[in-house]
Amino acid sequence: MPIRVVMAEDDFLIREGVKELLASHEDVDVVATCSDLDSLVEAVEREKPDVVLTDIRMPPTKTDEGVRAAERFRSTAPDTAVLVLSQYDEPEYALALLEGGAQGRGYLLKQRVADLDQLVGAIREVARGGSVIDPKIVEGLVAARSRAGSPLEQLTARESEVLGEMAQGKSNAAIAAGLVLTERAIERHINSIFSKLGLTAEPDVHRRVKAVLMFLAG
Repeated sequence: MPIRVVMAEDDFLIREGVKELLASHEDVDVVATCSDLDSLVEAVEREKPDVVLTDIRMPPTKTDEGVRAAERFRSTAPDTAVLVLSQYDEPEYALALLEGGAQGRGYLLKQRVADLDQLVGAIREVARGGSVIDPKIVEGLVAARSRAGSPLEQLTARESEVLGEMAQGKSNAAIAAGLVLTERAIERHINSIFSKLGLTAEPDVHRRVKAVLMFLAG
């Protein structure tokens, strides 16, 4: 079964361009496109999609409609994941998106659209309940905290690398594969990270991601 997607973007060329790109993947089916918040809400109620792919700023106010829609869908469409596309690399938007939990939520910069495999991969990840945060957002959070003299300075280079992977919502297995380490080694690094940062270990990877991001932004 293909992943059913409702897409919201007020720029016609971007909206149609991304729709055409996604049409080339058999496991993604764009069932509706919208240009504003109201039509997005209606489309989700009508189509009950697996994933909403939405711009962060749309009519009527062109401020944070994508984030507000994601928050609304937690109660009105809890089985629908939300992947926000934005040209803004400000961590506050990502943190607002994850305020109610990171499960089934993602935040990517629009520049990633050029890499179709990365976009489709993010859609697949949130559809199965995972979370995706753009690496540039993570880098910004880490850099800001490091400049402020945070406990992040206690982390080894490998632990910092693992933290960045964690903050993107990757599972221990995915981190191990990406860094060519064993899962047991990743578990040891993660336990050390939480100990050094003063965070309680949390078995739910999604809440853990949110905790890490909120700590980094704090």
